[in-house]
Amino acid sequence: MPTDTPEQEEGATRHMGRGMAWLAALSLLGLLWLFFAGIEERRDNPNRKLGIAPGGQSELVLKRNRAGHYLAPGAINGQPVTFMLDTGATQVALPAKLGASLGLPAGPAIRISTANGYVEARMTVIDELSLGPFVARQVQASLNPGMDHDDTILLGMNVLKRLEFTQSGDTLILRALPP
Repeated sequence: MPTDTPEQEEGATRHMGRGMAWLAALSLLGLLWLFFAGIEERRDNPNRKLGIAPGGQSELVLKRNRAGHYLAPGAINGQPVTFMLDTGATQVALPAKLGASLGLPAGPAIRISTANGYVEARMTVIDELSLGPFVARQVQASLNPGMDHDDTILLGMNVLKRLEFTQSGDTLILRALPP
């Protein structure tokens, strides 16, 4: 039986040590990535964990994200979604790719003007849309193929006109308008 020389044993130990050092470095990089990804997500959507039951409270308090937008969790036809409040949008606009999963049939084609120019979208009607304590029914919306890069839904003025806005610093408070 051949036995390893001290030089061979030292070489094997050194090789194993380098492998362990690389493994430790990769583990540290992975942990740092997870940590900083969480920070990025909180900056992009500080309201992502709002847990308000529809009809429960009479106001919704949102924090502005680092891009200056107000994002909020909500639901369309009972399915969770993320809304971006957009006072420049006439109506609710959804990425076309979400239509089927949200139970939204594609209706007649329309040509709409967006910040990126004109696009052909499809009309649809949302049976129920909820944003925090607020619920809207039979909401006109468009399924926009130009928005398919993201799952964020633009909450337009056809819903927002039903709410009162109060902004202070980076905080926006939404309240239902009196009937």
